[in-house]
Amino acid sequence: MPQTTRKMLNLTVCFLPLFLAVTARAQTVAVTPQNGATPTLPATPANYRRLADEVEANLQQHVLAMWFPRAVDRRLGGFWQNFNEDWSRGTGSGRAVVYQSRLTWLAAQAALRYPQRAAEYADYSQHGLNYLLNTLWDKQSGGLFWSVDENGQAVERNGEKHVYGIAFGIYAASANFHATRDPRALDLAKRTFVWLDAHAHDARNGGYYEALTRAGRPILAPPATPTEPQSDFIGTRYGFKSMNTHIHLLEAFTALHEIWPDAALRARLQEVFNIVRDKIVVESVGAMHLFFTPQWQPVPDHDSFGHDVETAYLLIEAAHALGRRNDTRTWAAARRLVDHALDWGWDEENGGFYDAGGAFSSPRLTDEKATEKIWWVQAEGLNALLLMHGKYGRQSPRYWHAFMKQWQFIRDRQTDNRNGGWQATTTREGASIAGRAKSDAWTEGYHQGRALLNVSTTLRQLAKSAP
Repeated sequence: MPQTTRKMLNLTVCFLPLFLAVTARAQTVAVTPQNGATPTLPATPANYRRLADEVEANLQQHVLAMWFPRAVDRRLGGFWQNFNEDWSRGTGSGRAVVYQSRLTWLAAQAALRYPQRAAEYADYSQHGLNYLLNTLWDKQSGGLFWSVDENGQAVERNGEKHVYGIAFGIYAASANFHATRDPRALDLAKRTFVWLDAHAHDARNGGYYEALTRAGRPILAPPATPTEPQSDFIGTRYGFKSMNTHIHLLEAFTALHEIWPDAALRARLQEVFNIVRDKIVVESVGAMHLFFTPQWQPVPDHDSFGHDVETAYLLIEAAHALGRRNDTRTWAAARRLVDHALDWGWDEENGGFYDAGGAFSSPRLTDEKATEKIWWVQAEGLNALLLMHGKYGRQSPRYWHAFMKQWQFIRDRQTDNRNGGWQATTTREGASIAGRAKSDAWTEGYHQGRALLNVSTTLRQLAKSAP
């Protein structure tokens, strides 16, 4: 690829313009925690640069080097999914669209980030794209299968599909096109969006139905036989809509819009953006509903702190794509999400976010399971906290203080400095839990990869702009 093209791609990668646009001069005083712990490092250019180096090293050593080329399966195609705690290969050789898409996306982002290794990472991403195109795409009915066996056959629930997985296929193909300019990637992303919109869009109520038959018909009620699954692949009761699917549709449509500014796509991006910000997020509280009727009536359930902080970032990213990077209402909603997670889901003693709690309650500290620290929640928290510091650091030291504690927890406890990679789950204090897999259908390098890419970029930009 010509060097001029490489430079252009590096400047247009999805997360970079967002942070360059919103970073602000942050205060440079040290913050002394109320519990008497060691003061947080001051937010100075030197500390920004030092932390950027630490984050970048973690990205290269504990994310990219763990999956690539270890996960690349040249015999069956796609990526191996199952790795044990020590990174030995686990059992099972199936392939799920979410995992395959996320590694395809991650390899594409690495190709954009590291010009000296661009050909290598682009090859890994192309390997994943080929699997999406040749195996996971349903040549009979269209759309992407949720999963296939080692022979490429969709056997789970009669080839049932899910909008959540399809969204990640769009996300991966869009990133691959950014990195490779392969027209097959753009074609797959566009074709998948068109199929999704034709089969799953809810024209009456807005948003998307989620579980689909192989032919693409929405599944609007649970099976009558109680022995059959009553909930879909991501845990949503059949016939209902979810926060989880729609925030990732927002993510996918944002990525596709950057490479294909189609009018119909933009309308759907705007629609999903409004649904997430104005229906899913309860702005006055700073929490999100998890489940909804098709008419968008919320169904009571817990609050997911990890999704709250993730959505704060995704809303700002989407607003940027829509040309509304300084939209006051969106920034207010994003900030409330992060503030609420800090109020109720933050562990000030050890650092790190808990997975879930109530709208106005934290998990009980005596409940060991409820207070475990999950890798993806910590990654999304790190990303969102620095985003808030960049925007509001002049107003409050809260985000920088929490960011520092979050990074220290990730660096010293969530990272497995013995075997490599991130521990999928730790205790509240950050102790390892023996036997937890490093990689499976739901555990890969996407959350921490994106967070570390964004954070290292933002820290270097803050170093340039700080007084």
